[in-house]
Amino acid sequence: MRIRTPLLCGLAGAAAVALAARRLRTVEVTGDSMLPGLRPGDWLVVREGARPAPGAVVVAEHPERSGLLIVKRVSHRSADGWWLESDNQRALGGRDSWDFGPVADDLVVGRVVGRYWPRPRPVPRRTR
Repeated sequence: MRIRTPLLCGLAGAAAVALAARRLRTVEVTGDSMLPGLRPGDWLVVREGARPAPGAVVVAEHPERSGLLIVKRVSHRSADGWWLESDNQRALGGRDSWDFGPVADDLVVGRVVGRYWPRPRPVPRRTR
């Protein structure tokens, strides 16, 4: 029997992508609480189950509104959960751990690994 290495590698790669895809999801940013880094309409890739770390941006279920997802930055870990904060504390209607306290581990969906839409605009070159 002859093993076809490219086929085997292709199948292994497809399997790895399929497994990784099950742990990835996309979410849309709404509201101004994460300005200036994230704007309303930005679409993010979230790695589900990824452990939060201080400074990371995460998606979590709102502790007071079941089913509502929020995008926040991890400040620190307390005895009761993760302290999540908005980047823009002056956002109208924005709420974070200063309002609802620490967020339990089981409410943290995952860590944001990238923004894929809208595509970044190229920096215009200066003309002389």
